[in-house]
Amino acid sequence: MKHNTMLTVASLLSLLFLTLHITDDIVRGISKAESSNTALLVLAVFLYGTLVLPERRSGHVIMLLIGLFAAAMPVMHMRGAHYGEIAKSPGGFFFVWTLWALGGLGGFTFILSARGLWGLRRSRPR
Repeated sequence: MKHNTMLTVASLLSLLFLTLHITDDIVRGISKAESSNTALLVLAVFLYGTLVLPERRSGHVIMLLIGLFAAAMPVMHMRGAHYGEIAKSPGGFFFVWTLWALGGLGGFTFILSARGLWGLRRSRPR
């Protein structure tokens, strides 16, 4: 499988799990349930960068940010005081599973996009 195809798939899966996890946070009352046009704009930019700009430097930077956000989600939640309570609550399996999926996919996305950025840097004509 081509490098950019793997990166695009990993980035899309990271976005899917991020949206599922943020929705779960809102349902549990961890995050506020207010309408956020900013979050929708960020999601639209992330999708645009992943689907329209996968071969460009800007697309790689956007996907690097997606990977960073996804990989940071478990770190932020697992350090929380109520993590054990949430894990034991109804739906806790889904909550913990999405954290693991985000950590792995986010790290993979981050590595692939960094590698892609490095490759773009090295292949740039002088």
